[in-house]
Amino acid sequence: MTIRTNNTNSDEPSVDEPRQKSQSTWGIVAGASLISTGLAAYEIVPASVTPVIRDSLHIGPTIAGFLVGIMFGTAVIASLPAGAILDRTDSRTAMLFAVLTLFVAGTWGWVAGHHGDYRSVIASRALGGVAYVVVWNAGIDIVSRAANSENRATAVGIFTASGPIGFALGQGTGPLIAERFGWPAIFLAFTGLTFVGLVVFWPASRGFGTSRGEAPSIQEFGAVLRNRSVWSIGLLGFLGYALYLFVNSWGSSYLTVELGFSLAISGLLVALFPAIGVVSRISSGLISDRVFGGRRQPIVLGSFGVAAPLVLVFTRFRSLPLLVALLLLTGFAVQLTLGLSFTYVREVVDPRVAATAVAFQTSIGLAGAFLAPIAGGVIVDVAGFDTAFVLAGILALCGIVVAWRAPEPARL
Repeated sequence: MTIRTNNTNSDEPSVDEPRQKSQSTWGIVAGASLISTGLAAYEIVPASVTPVIRDSLHIGPTIAGFLVGIMFGTAVIASLPAGAILDRTDSRTAMLFAVLTLFVAGTWGWVAGHHGDYRSVIASRALGGVAYVVVWNAGIDIVSRAANSENRATAVGIFTASGPIGFALGQGTGPLIAERFGWPAIFLAFTGLTFVGLVVFWPASRGFGTSRGEAPSIQEFGAVLRNRSVWSIGLLGFLGYALYLFVNSWGSSYLTVELGFSLAISGLLVALFPAIGVVSRISSGLISDRVFGGRRQPIVLGSFGVAAPLVLVFTRFRSLPLLVALLLLTGFAVQLTLGLSFTYVREVVDPRVAATAVAFQTSIGLAGAFLAPIAGGVIVDVAGFDTAFVLAGILALCGIVVAWRAPEPARL
């Protein structure tokens, strides 16, 4: 009689385990990306209907600017504490609470908008900023943990592409939503997308949320802030985001004021700059993983190396086809760094404090995003667009120097 051996309790991995892990990884990427897309759309959507909001609340352009800017400011302040908490808790649960927080913030903003209470609208947006930074940091942390080292940058690059997708969604649909349901509805409109993302993310991420081992100590947390490699990569993020927001903020004004294009044409042209980020942020990881065998430094070096001359000569051209080409190439080059830097920074620290390193990168990068439009406006007022773009090009040249000296992380 033949005796069959039951191997269900064997320690050897099942042949289906790699396939199941791969399916879980891409389920995590898809779900987290949908959540982040909804939050990015919520972040930018007031910019699409600013004139309507100003007329309704009787506010000026500077105050109206806080409707978008408050989220960047909140993220800069909240990012590092959020990362420290994520290293000591479950990133999966943090994503759940962030989605619920966005729903509260969106409902609060909707009610406050109907009552014409500007201060409450701003406060609701600050709460939404906390939800945004938690989703961004937790999403990068859990996607990085779920992916293999061979495709980690690719997976994170896909996740970071949710930013420009969300911006395009918010800018494109905001006026339609405001016209149909009233402008306060823009604060609720994208919460549904985050819930859909959560439905995809939650089952796929089971078992991936909690860090292995004990929570990092205060000394280990401090070591991240003293790590020169972390600061180098953080500076690359600061410079990359500064260039990204400078062109986004002042490119359209330059085309309208200096070249005489209509606002509609200028807006359409400058929209190409962030839109190409969907391709750029995903391809940064693919190029790094597949072409350079996981090396990160060549990508950021090439990013600034291409962007610097393009920004420096941007105001020298007036041909529409050339301007389109410049915006596409510059947007692609700048966002190579934005897509890769979050994978890059977590690979130069101990895995136990990887979320803290990502949070630091987020905070430093968004500081550049917060400061660049303000500094750009001052320079434009004082010295004009030509000088502003030259100084932005010099920032890109500084990026080349920093990228040249950037460390190459060991493969995990």
